[in-house]
Amino acid sequence: MLRIAVPNKGSLSGPAAAMLHEAGYRQRKESKELVLVDRDNEVEFFYLRPRDIAIYVSTGRLDIGITGRDLLRDSGAVAEEILQLGFARSTFRYAAEPGTVDTVQDLNGKTVATSYEVVVEKHLADNGIEASVVHLDGAVETAIQLGVAHAIADVVETGTSLRNAGLEAFGEPIMESEAVVIRRTGADPDEPKVRQFLRRLQGVLVARRYVMMDYDIRVEQVEKAVALTPGLESPTVSPLHHEGWVAVRAMVPTSDAQRIMDELYDLGARAILTTGIHAARL
Repeated sequence: MLRIAVPNKGSLSGPAAAMLHEAGYRQRKESKELVLVDRDNEVEFFYLRPRDIAIYVSTGRLDIGITGRDLLRDSGAVAEEILQLGFARSTFRYAAEPGTVDTVQDLNGKTVATSYEVVVEKHLADNGIEASVVHLDGAVETAIQLGVAHAIADVVETGTSLRNAGLEAFGEPIMESEAVVIRRTGADPDEPKVRQFLRRLQGVLVARRYVMMDYDIRVEQVEKAVALTPGLESPTVSPLHHEGWVAVRAMVPTSDAQRIMDELYDLGARAILTTGIHAARL
């Protein structure tokens, strides 16, 4: 069986479980379940702390895992990302009280508090900055108020927590993070079960980004219409019983669907419909 590590809690857990369900895999019904065997798909899921997943995968005991890019890099594990999943996006940044630290270079000789000391120490070293790094678990925003550090480095999603703590981000982002599928560095990239798992998740990503659009259009307007809906390879065009009209079907990006419908209508298209895509293989 393919052995897969899945986040057991936090912001990664729910979206990861939803994506796996959409990909056709069984998922646990109780949060207390630590292991779930999906015999129909020959997969065994292990529900682990997101921060530990890269370590387990790097040992080779688990084949692949879902975690955050920030957690992967901070783990120092011998593992690499093989697919970006598009959720749990965040930015990793430095922050301090306004007017106290304005640039990353200003951190020379100062102390930075973070839960991601490996990432921060590497970033500081890469920029030639000598600063002390203090490891704290959980929220680090209070580290400055309590005198533990001059600045912090943390994951920023909306910035609300920083503002509530009277802090503001400075400098360029240390890194951009999102949920990723990871595998041990050097593992066989062509392992059939892994390829099948990745195809399923890629199918979910496609299904989320596109809708299927159908419409009727007069023959003389087909070229202009299909320029708006080129599909992937090309759209399907079928003659209608009513002479001079054809039916067109194509995949279009969900984000552009309403605009495309308006433009098709202005071209004379009618019976314009969109339907969701539940699964895909490209």
